[in-house]
Amino acid sequence: MNVSDNYRNSWESYWSETSDVRGEAIWDADPSLSAEPHSELLLPHADTTRTIVDLGCGNGTQTRYLATRFARAVGVDLTHAAIEHARRAADDDGDAVEFQQLDLTDTGAVRALHTRLGDSNVYMRAVIHQSEPAARPLVAAAVAAIIGSEGRAFVVELTSGSRDVLKRAADGPDGPGPKLRRVFHHGLKPADAADDEIPRLLADAGLKILATGETVLPQTEDHADGTRIDLPARWFVLAGS
Repeated sequence: MNVSDNYRNSWESYWSETSDVRGEAIWDADPSLSAEPHSELLLPHADTTRTIVDLGCGNGTQTRYLATRFARAVGVDLTHAAIEHARRAADDDGDAVEFQQLDLTDTGAVRALHTRLGDSNVYMRAVIHQSEPAARPLVAAAVAAIIGSEGRAFVVELTSGSRDVLKRAADGPDGPGPKLRRVFHHGLKPADAADDEIPRLLADAGLKILATGETVLPQTEDHADGTRIDLPARWFVLAGS
């Protein structure tokens, strides 16, 4: 299975209409608020001499940080426009980071990536929750395929509490801010998965939970009262079977 044309086109149009300015995408948080603390949770379990693969890398902000903590970082994303953003931003990073367009529901392409890189670590931030329901098991299976038996994964996904936060942001006196408005305009659906669905999908993919906890994913836009939009989430450190 591959993702639907509507889903692919929504993401392609979103990234095509996004500039290279850091933080224009609402989830493009500084790594000090995202990949850095997430790495601290993953590192006790992971071999840093292995490559880390950033699944759903977007414009590559987190990928470039991950390249400073692991031997090498590879960012993959569904859309051509996102990968072009990431490559432009990584011009000075040399061989430590690379970017590749990849559909995580394309099992053949995922296997080919694993064949090329070997068992790798994975970083995946907020991908399953907004994937199409039929695609979610394949996204979880892609994590398992890439880490194999020796890699480790850090997966963080929005929880249902994020819906209330997003509703508050959208129902402000002036409606949603421009960054959140663009998300809705392109038909993207954050926090679309049920809380019990994520751990079930991970288990069904043969992934073992080594550690888990609650967190928030800071956004690059504020509520009407000036406080930052922080979306409730749950993180998992995972091993293969």
